[in-house]
Amino acid sequence: MKLFLAALLAGLLFGLGLLVSGMSNPAKVLGFLDVAGLWDPSLAFVMGGAIIVGLVAFSFAAKMPASLLGQAWRLPSATRIDRRLVIGAVTFGVGWGLAGLCPGPALASLLLGGTKVLLFVAAMLAGMAIFALLEQAAPTHRDAPDSP
Repeated sequence: MKLFLAALLAGLLFGLGLLVSGMSNPAKVLGFLDVAGLWDPSLAFVMGGAIIVGLVAFSFAAKMPASLLGQAWRLPSATRIDRRLVIGAVTFGVGWGLAGLCPGPALASLLLGGTKVLLFVAAMLAGMAIFALLEQAAPTHRDAPDSP
């Protein structure tokens, strides 16, 4: 129950932060990405604030043997930048630039965002399902060793 409440609280806090900062507003995000036009740098402050909070939290967490709820740390161990990561990052960036939404803000504004957000989330879920089907067809990617 404590894990469920912690997840609920973290999700609510994250969603509230996305809504308050404007990250759920596609026009705001597209203004930030329009570096050659009318660039809106305000989201850089959101990202900078998130990085600072993350650095403090991860520095604190690195000194603890387990999480505050007693769970073992499960941090990613992959450090290699490979073709798969680059293709995924480019695909994500193109999608973000076209729609002005990424998964977190889309889910946070699902009830308030209207038809466009619903279509984005439906397309995102379809893309995830297609990826899962492709992964099942070629399972060697998932089990590939992390080292070069």
